[in-house]
Amino acid sequence: MAHDSNCIFCKIAEGSIPSSKVYEDDNIMAFLDLSQVTKGHTLVIPKEHVDNIFSMSEETAATYFSKVPVIANAIKNAFDVEGVNILNNSGEVSGQTVFHYHMHILPRYGKNDGFDVKWQTNSEKYTNELLQEIAKSIENNIIKQ
Repeated sequence: MAHDSNCIFCKIAEGSIPSSKVYEDDNIMAFLDLSQVTKGHTLVIPKEHVDNIFSMSEETAATYFSKVPVIANAIKNAFDVEGVNILNNSGEVSGQTVFHYHMHILPRYGKNDGFDVKWQTNSEKYTNELLQEIAKSIENNIIKQ
């Protein structure tokens, strides 16, 4: 399994940096985020060093994403969780600061729990024709197996 010797999450995965681990198997690890934006805020990482979603293989993704609901349900069962935000920042422009793929599972306890998501709506800028054009551009770039 490939590791980056300069990566803090690789060091956590190999055990050279301690963490508050909540789950581990041969391929992934989940541990509490030190910031604890909300109680139970957990990071899920592949043990293999993957920079971001763009460099993740389908095999790694299948293994990785199959465990996210398991971990989210464990958080829900442990605490009085009303909902959850699942968040990944891939690329510096999106806010990624640790360049080892990781997903945040943020338990939600109500509107005043310390986390908020605000979406900007731009629907008035997109006609149905433009939406179809955008959809076709994406569809044409999907690699078929």
